[in-house]
Amino acid sequence: MFEIFQTLREQNEQESTGVGLAIVKKIIDDHQEDIMVKSELGKGTEFIFTWRNN
Repeated sequence: MFEIFQTLREQNEQESTGVGLAIVKKIIDDHQEDIMVKSELGKGTEFIFTWRNN
């Protein structure tokens, strides 16, 4: 889920690059922080990360 991907959409739908989570993961990793994913089918997904003030 943290990899760059391209979405396949109909011509009349808005395109997405699929880089958002990959960028977030790189920033979190670069600062040696942690990211966790909690997901429940039909209810949604949470992305939880640490960000220390140094």
